[in-house]
Amino acid sequence: MNKLKYIIPALLVIFIFAACSGGDKTNSTNDSNKSTGTNDTTNTNEVLNVVTSFTLLEDIVKEIGGEKVKIHNLVPTGTDPHEYEPLPEDNIAATDADILFYNGLHLEGDDDSGWFSKLMDSANQDWDRAFELSKGVEPMYFNSDDGEYDEVNPHAFLDPVVGVIMAENARDALMEIDPDNASFYEENSEDYINALKEMDEQYAKKINDIPEENRIFITSERAYQYMADRYGLKEGFIWAIDTEENGSPDQITSLIKFIEENNPPVLFVETNVDKRPMETVSNETGIEIFGEVFSDEIGNPGEEGDTYVKFLQHNIDVIYEGLK
Repeated sequence: MNKLKYIIPALLVIFIFAACSGGDKTNSTNDSNKSTGTNDTTNTNEVLNVVTSFTLLEDIVKEIGGEKVKIHNLVPTGTDPHEYEPLPEDNIAATDADILFYNGLHLEGDDDSGWFSKLMDSANQDWDRAFELSKGVEPMYFNSDDGEYDEVNPHAFLDPVVGVIMAENARDALMEIDPDNASFYEENSEDYINALKEMDEQYAKKINDIPEENRIFITSERAYQYMADRYGLKEGFIWAIDTEENGSPDQITSLIKFIEENNPPVLFVETNVDKRPMETVSNETGIEIFGEVFSDEIGNPGEEGDTYVKFLQHNIDVIYEGLK
């Protein structure tokens, strides 16, 4: 009994020490994970936390990044990407992101004062981790007759050739941030970039097949400037750039005059704009609205144009069928 009096407390001490050692081991593992963080990409099995500014970029990065990326997209389909107000969960995602992608060309607002720039500041993110996918694209500009505005047109991605540049930029950025998976991104990008190059060939062939006098492309906004310039379409539009006054009487009158001078076979309207101004133009001119085309966003999952390639395919199919 006297021996047990000393043995039992000793055993209790050993048990408590062992339990504490196990706890320290768990905490050590957690601390190790925290110290590497999501930015440590030395393990090829880890997933990059990615933020994209809008749905089209989300799709490009998803195609190239595959299972190596976990994407938080900021601007959802149905929301204007020009004047977005980030949500609290967007700020959290941006703070934790290993890499961020934005369009550039002022789609997300001005470089220094736009909503994406403000998000970067509020998330205290390093700009070395933010990549402009339109980098290397020669900008085109909106110009007004009265000199009221002279702004860069951000809708370069409607041109498949620009899509190739954006895909290459996404690939190179992922390889830079995550070099251990560089071969994976390189391989994933090959078929995707080839698909975009084939889309360019299809645009060129189909638009070339349209009678020259019919190559008049009428839309609500002047979003298609890059595409129209590359493939030889003459643009007509109600408003040049999204403002608080879209579809004003003066704008509609100006387009009606353009239509009378150029005699386009049909009109088109974007999926994400108020249809009424173009309906007014149609009623005034007697020219039908043939179909809808995509401009600022891809379609919802499972719907028409729900990937960038399908987005481009839909547009050329509608344009060709309407103008041929």
